[in-house]
Amino acid sequence: MVRVRLAAAIAAVTAGTLLTACSGASDTSTKQTAATATVARDARAAKLLPARFKSGIDVASGVYAPMEMLDSQQKFTGFDYDLGQALAAKLGVSFNFTNQAFDSIIPSLQSGKHDIIMYGMNDTPERQKSLYFVDYFHAGMDILVKKGNPEKIGKVLDLCGKSVAVAKATTQADLMRSQASACKAAGKSPITVVELPSEGDALVAVRAGKATADVLDAAVAEYNARTAGNGKEFDVVRDPAHPTGYAPVYTGIGVLRKDHDLVLALKSALDSLVEDGTYRQLLKKYGLTSYGVTSAKVNAG
Repeated sequence: MVRVRLAAAIAAVTAGTLLTACSGASDTSTKQTAATATVARDARAAKLLPARFKSGIDVASGVYAPMEMLDSQQKFTGFDYDLGQALAAKLGVSFNFTNQAFDSIIPSLQSGKHDIIMYGMNDTPERQKSLYFVDYFHAGMDILVKKGNPEKIGKVLDLCGKSVAVAKATTQADLMRSQASACKAAGKSPITVVELPSEGDALVAVRAGKATADVLDAAVAEYNARTAGNGKEFDVVRDPAHPTGYAPVYTGIGVLRKDHDLVLALKSALDSLVEDGTYRQLLKKYGLTSYGVTSAKVNAG
């Protein structure tokens, strides 16, 4: 996303913030869900898996509901987690998720701490300099405002001269800064971009009135508007000119470029999940059907 980046089901923003703060939490088990328990190993995909990953794949992840969440026991759940377990079943290995800050995930792969990224990460040309992406999701970004939209935001240019909170190191920040010339042409001041440590912090800033809006992935914005404070905290701004969100981009599994052989195995496993219906079942479970792909793509961003 032009976003980046997919909290323990945020029933309240404060709860989400507390969970986001648990950056040391991890889930090292392969926990099958009802949607993934019957996924069968795919011999063709498993054969493509490089031998060095046969003992398991370590996944850099975090909290970005509904893509990644933590339950009451600090165990991972969410669309990306379930998809990871389904991919693991196809490949015949374990996927071990670890929760960490978004701005540290690419360095964590480069240092050898993790093997892949599943964190609602957008596939962008800049990131492709370091990573391959196996793309599994396609969506734009939305504007999230305080319930009732007190500042009457209707489109991106309505944010000119106002403060917008975003999670640190996300492409949403780049998108907001790129509006400077359009704001100037409209005779307005540029958007003040406030980068905060986590998406939970950005939501708190809007809730507290310290920022006019939060700009984030459409699926994540919709989830938070629907669940935070039982739907009484936020509204999603619907811009008629951008019905699927701003600047739709692909989200993918990030893999170091040196591990191009792993990319082939992941793509094959994802295609197998699309073919047998598991992928669509997971999208439906999390209300994400509108953002699905018809086949795995590599570096489509």
